[in-house]
Amino acid sequence: MNGTTAIVDRSTPVYTINTAIETYQLGKVYRTGFWLDRKVESLKECTLEVFQGETFGLLGLNGAGKTTLLKTLLGIVKPTSGKGLLLGKPLGDRSVKQKIGYLPENPYFYDFLTGWELLEYTAGLFEIPRSIQKQRIPELLELVGLTHSAAKKKQLRQYSKGMVQRVGMAQALINDPELVFLDEPMSGLDPLGRKQMREIIISLGDAGKTVFFNSHVLSEVEQICNRVGILARGELICCGTLSELLTNNDKYYYAVGRGGNREILSRWIGNIDYHDDIWSGQINGEPQEFIGTLNLMGAELLSLKQGHASLEEFFMEQMEIRGIRSST
Repeated sequence: MNGTTAIVDRSTPVYTINTAIETYQLGKVYRTGFWLDRKVESLKECTLEVFQGETFGLLGLNGAGKTTLLKTLLGIVKPTSGKGLLLGKPLGDRSVKQKIGYLPENPYFYDFLTGWELLEYTAGLFEIPRSIQKQRIPELLELVGLTHSAAKKKQLRQYSKGMVQRVGMAQALINDPELVFLDEPMSGLDPLGRKQMREIIISLGDAGKTVFFNSHVLSEVEQICNRVGILARGELICCGTLSELLTNNDKYYYAVGRGGNREILSRWIGNIDYHDDIWSGQINGEPQEFIGTLNLMGAELLSLKQGHASLEEFFMEQMEIRGIRSST
């Protein structure tokens, strides 16, 4: 690792300790093959809690079971085994639907509608009065960064993938849901769009909403989530806050200094970086011994910071432990 990893720790949110999502040994087996005689276990005894008001990120390689878990929670897919609760109601309970928002990974809408018409249509499904729609729709368009002219004049077939993703987020929030499910919400967005989507998700958490989302963009998860879980081959292998998952792993020290013998310094710092007389890098060995060596050389230590593995490094380590080297 080169340098310290910047992690925004959102692991101590303000929320009531009530569960928005609970699962107990939830499993899903699909039958495949011409005669449906082969079984694929997509989800294995998944036991999970997501608390009200927190933002929870579910990580995993392609085919790990993330979308299966999300669709099972939503009632789109029926579990083969186990049970679960959504906002205190059994999975599939229709009374909960009014309180849920959902953005699928590859949203597809009636492409002859404009963005504005789509939001009106979605609001109608939730039986939201017209008077509220007139206020709510412009607010959502502003939130997701779509102009009124594009929303009212352009049909969805003329939208870019990023614009479809934005209007998809708007329709997911049209009913002011308590619980929001987002499947790969950063998909198809440019860097500016990802930043805006990240800010929207953070604002939902700040407003007390519960957000459950899948993502491959681990750096985004570090900045957004209160807690994360990792799925591997259908199994939830770990779950916790960034602090719980990362700080228990091997720590390292990053030093910046001036002067000293370059040959000796290179023994302590593998990939040492020089800028004039200032050097920096991750030290190998105990920091106290390193400081003692600097003193003997007459070198000056300018800073010594403790770091830890990034979420990406932790994720890859978990995959290696289980011998997983491919997403297929």
